[in-house]
Amino acid sequence: MATIEETTNTKKRSLNFIEQQVEKDLSEGKNGGRIQTRFPPEPNGYLHIGHAKAIAIDFGIAERYNGSCNLRFDDTNPIKEDTEYIESIEHDIKWLGFKWANIFYASDYFQELWDFAVWLIRQGRAYVDEQSAEVIAQQKGTTTSPGTNSPFRDRPIEENLRLFEFMNSGKAQPGTLVLRAKIDMAHPNMLFRDPLIYRVLNMPHIRTGNKWNAYPMYDFTHGQSDYLEGVTHSLCTLEFVEHRPLYDLFVTWMKEYKGETENIEDNRPRQTEFNKLNLSYTLMSKRNLLALVKEGLVAGWDDPLMPTICGFRRRGYSPESIINFIDKIGYTTYDALNEMALLESAVRDDLNGRAIRVSAVLDPVKVVITNYPEGQTEQLTAVNNPENEADGTHAIEFGREIWIERDDFMKVAEKKFMRLAPGKEVRLKNAYIIKCDETHPCDEDADGNVTTIYCTYDPETRSGLPGANRKIKGKTLHWVSCHDAVKAEVRLYERLWKVENPRDALAAIMNEQNCDNVTGMKQIINPDCLTVLSDCYVEPYAAQMQAGDYLQFQRIGYFMADPDSTPDHPVFNKTVGLRDTWAKNNK
Repeated sequence: MATIEETTNTKKRSLNFIEQQVEKDLSEGKNGGRIQTRFPPEPNGYLHIGHAKAIAIDFGIAERYNGSCNLRFDDTNPIKEDTEYIESIEHDIKWLGFKWANIFYASDYFQELWDFAVWLIRQGRAYVDEQSAEVIAQQKGTTTSPGTNSPFRDRPIEENLRLFEFMNSGKAQPGTLVLRAKIDMAHPNMLFRDPLIYRVLNMPHIRTGNKWNAYPMYDFTHGQSDYLEGVTHSLCTLEFVEHRPLYDLFVTWMKEYKGETENIEDNRPRQTEFNKLNLSYTLMSKRNLLALVKEGLVAGWDDPLMPTICGFRRRGYSPESIINFIDKIGYTTYDALNEMALLESAVRDDLNGRAIRVSAVLDPVKVVITNYPEGQTEQLTAVNNPENEADGTHAIEFGREIWIERDDFMKVAEKKFMRLAPGKEVRLKNAYIIKCDETHPCDEDADGNVTTIYCTYDPETRSGLPGANRKIKGKTLHWVSCHDAVKAEVRLYERLWKVENPRDALAAIMNEQNCDNVTGMKQIINPDCLTVLSDCYVEPYAAQMQAGDYLQFQRIGYFMADPDSTPDHPVFNKTVGLRDTWAKNNK
C-alpha cells in the first residue's frame, strides 16, 4: 500500500474535507489501515448527474488510497425495483470510467438481517407494533415535545417473535404490523423514537422471489450492509446527517450480536456527509424524472433533455467533462445551486481537445460560383482537430455550387457586417476567397426569400497556395458542397425548464394549487426546449459518424450522432454551443 505522502504527491491539489478525514483515519490505524467504500444506488430509476458526484467520490477515494469500492444495490423495496435499472446503473458507472471490486445487493443480507432482528427482539430491543402509520406518526411527538410509548412496546418477547414470523408468512396485511426498534421515545433526535425496522409488503422480489414478505427498512439495512461488507467509509449526502447516530447505534448493536465488542470505535464503517449536486435549470428527483417519462413529457430516460447520465451521454457529453466539472465544484458540507453554465464550460473545454471538426449547414441557402467550371469538382483537405495533430485529416469536395448558412448573407448589409454581401469578400474554410456579385447578388422567391446567391472565386487563394495569405476584411465561413452534401436532421436542445430553480418552483406550484407534480411540471417546462431542423446538410464524412463520436460543427457548436441515425437519414444532437448564449438571452 502506498503511504499517505506518496498518495498525496500524485496530485498537486488541496485535499477536500473527506480526503482529510480519510488520511486522518489512516494515520490513526483505523480499520487496520484499510480503505473500502461503496456506491449504493436503489435500482428504481436511471442514474442522474447528481449520482455522478457520489460515484466520483466513492470510487475516487478508493482509487486514490489504494482501496476498493463495491457496487451495492439497495434493493429493499421490491415495489419500485427492476432489472432494467440495474443494467443501466452498471452501464453508466462503466461509462464514467470507474470499476467496482464486487457487486453486492442488500438482499444478499436479508437472512442475516432477519436473524439480527430476531436477536434484537430476544434482547428486548425490538417489538411488533399493530398501530397504523398515522397513529405511530402522531405518537412520535415533535422536536420540542417527547413522544408517547406505543401500547405494544412492552409486549412479551415470545409474542413479539410469533408476530414477527407472522409478518413474513404472507398472511399479514401490509400496514397492519411493523417491527420497531425500542430506543427512546423522548430522544431529541426524532429518528431514535422507536424507528420502524421491518414492514410487510407481500411482494415478490426480483432476486429472492417469494421468500420474503416482510422487508427491512433503509436505516436498518444500510449500516448493517456496510458492516457486513467491511466498508470503512460510508459517504452520503447531507440529508443523512441526522441519520448518522442511528447508523452508528445499529452498527454497534450488530457488532454486539456478532460478539465483536473489542475496539468497536477503531473497526467500524464511518459515515461522512457531503453536499448534493444541485444545478440551475435542472430537476433531479427520481420521482419527478419517472413522472416525466411515464407521462410522455420526454422521449424516455435517455432523452437528451433529461439530467440522467444516459441522457447526457446521448446528447454528446463526455464522461471526462462530467468528472472535471465535479472536481471543479468540489465537496462541501453546505448545499449550493451550481450554474449549468459551469457544466457546459467544462464540456466545451474537454470537447475542444477531442471533437472532430466537420462542416454542417443548418439553415442552408445555395451559392453559385459563376466563374468556377461547370461539372468540375476538386478534393480539398480538412484538419480533423487543430488541437491534436494525431487525429489527422479528411478530404472534402469543392465545386461550383455550395451551401452556406442563410444568416451569413445580407442583401443590404450594415457597414460592420463582415460576412457575405454584394461586393464583399469572405474566405471559405479550407477552400477559396469568394466575392459576392454587386450587380446581381441573388435570386429571391415571391416572398422575398433569398434562394440563390451569386459569387466569383479567386483561384489563387486556395488553402495551401501563396494567395491564401491575401488579407480580406470578411470572416471565414463554413460550407458544404451541393454535389455530395448529405441531408440531415439536427436537434437543437435548450433547458428543459424555464425557471432557474425548478425544484422550488414546482414545490410552490403544488402547494399553492394543491395539484400533483405532473400538473405542476407542465407549467414550468420550457416550450422551446427542443427545435428539430429537418433540412440541414452535412459533409459525407460527418454523415458516417456514429453515436459516441464527438463532433464540432464548425462555427456552430458541439454535436453527436443520435442512435436514431441511419446512413440514409443521419440525425445529430446539439451538445453545447461554442460559447454561452443562455445567460445573454435570458437577461
